[in-house]
Amino acid sequence: MESSGTALSCMPAAFLLLHLGLISSMVHQNEFQTGLVGGDVTLNCTGILPDSQLPRDSVVSWKYSDTLLWRMEKDRRVWRRPTFITGRSDIKMQYKQLKLWNLNLSDAGIYTCEYGTHKVRTSLHIVKLTISSDGHFLQNEAPELNLTQNSPSPLPNLSITLFDNNNKRVTPELQSKSRQEYIVNLKKLETMDSGTWVCQVHSDSPLINQDISFAVKVLGFQNPVLERKYATVDSTVILSWRLNSQKIKWNKGFTGRLNWKKQESAKSHELLDFNVTAQGQLHETKKSNDLFFEIPESKPESSIEVKLPKVHFNHSGQYQCQLEYKGRHAQSKIELVVMKVSANPAGPLSRGANVTLTCQVSGPLAPGAFLRWERVNGTKMDTKNSKQREVKLEVNISAAGLWSCHLIEDSDKKISFHYRVEEASVWINNVIIGASIGGSLLAFALGCLCITSGVSWQRRRQRAKRMAQARQHLLENKTCQCQHRLKK
Repeated sequence: MESSGTALSCMPAAFLLLHLGLISSMVHQNEFQTGLVGGDVTLNCTGILPDSQLPRDSVVSWKYSDTLLWRMEKDRRVWRRPTFITGRSDIKMQYKQLKLWNLNLSDAGIYTCEYGTHKVRTSLHIVKLTISSDGHFLQNEAPELNLTQNSPSPLPNLSITLFDNNNKRVTPELQSKSRQEYIVNLKKLETMDSGTWVCQVHSDSPLINQDISFAVKVLGFQNPVLERKYATVDSTVILSWRLNSQKIKWNKGFTGRLNWKKQESAKSHELLDFNVTAQGQLHETKKSNDLFFEIPESKPESSIEVKLPKVHFNHSGQYQCQLEYKGRHAQSKIELVVMKVSANPAGPLSRGANVTLTCQVSGPLAPGAFLRWERVNGTKMDTKNSKQREVKLEVNISAAGLWSCHLIEDSDKKISFHYRVEEASVWINNVIIGASIGGSLLAFALGCLCITSGVSWQRRRQRAKRMAQARQHLLENKTCQCQHRLKK
């Protein structure tokens, strides 16, 4: 009795297990997958046998929602492609995988693979990332990123993390946010920001960890935004702006111009304009004769250069190179500072006299910069400094020699102008001494001539007296040379 009771009690349990097994075999298998707009994705028909092992009477189909996409029955394959994936889908036959490419936001939805009583439902989530200006920027422009998502289920709350071209994390400014669209602003870009950036998209439910790469190209100058160049009057100067278009492979055309003005508030003069083709060829056109300059024939690739063969003091000022691309502008300036030196009075320095040396720069100078006069191989007493940022320095001197004016910035001599002061007193004294000696020698020669002329003894005596007087005169003038000859 106990054994039959046990057997009867097991029957309902066995029936329940069988029933549960039948139900489980018909339960749908759910999967989740993320795709990117413009990219591709492969949806799996999970659990299906390889094509070579499937029975010949197997029926396999793919559906989008309730729309039939593809069906295979008794080795007969039928496509029912709706227009939204025409030309953008295919079946990988071995495992009946559905491949989609060139994805759109509208491709999001439920894709179902059916074979026998088995169904695999894949929820396809689509994300679209766009960057303003198609990723092409000029210096100091701030890009805008737009992240949009589409899903058949409720839209998840996404978190966005950005990494720059050096894989350093960047904190963007969130401009607006909704479950469907996120807009963020980046910092102002510099030329060194060119490269591949990564946008990391994350969600906990459903689990999304998607890295989206995008290219950033920043067209601009490899020079600093503001650069100072120093020159002395009559020297040769070359001003150069190096573009990075070849380095970043900027395959789009752009234009630009070079302007000069004496100072910030002065009228601007266009010196030249240029254009660069998508193939990187540079064409320049000279526009102005207000300033004498040359365009060097030989120069580094992707460089704008002008040559000033003989700098004048009024050539100083701001030289601004400006790029133009699709109505946007980027610029770089070179501030040319010119130094000149003068003396008052000009010419050789007489003994006991003074001269004023003046050193002047066209300015303005950088903070902390100053001028210095010093005598080469002189003492500290021969040195004079200006106040900071003064553009003119005078020094009164009484010593001849080589004097130098320096423009010093951050303990660095940016430029020096050497001026030699000649000694005038040496030449003047030689003239005076020479005249004195010449007159005495002339008197001595006349006396000697008279002695040898055969005149009378009386005359000789008189002439001897005059010679004694001449000798006395020579002694008074301390003319050693004449005294030596008289003794002979």
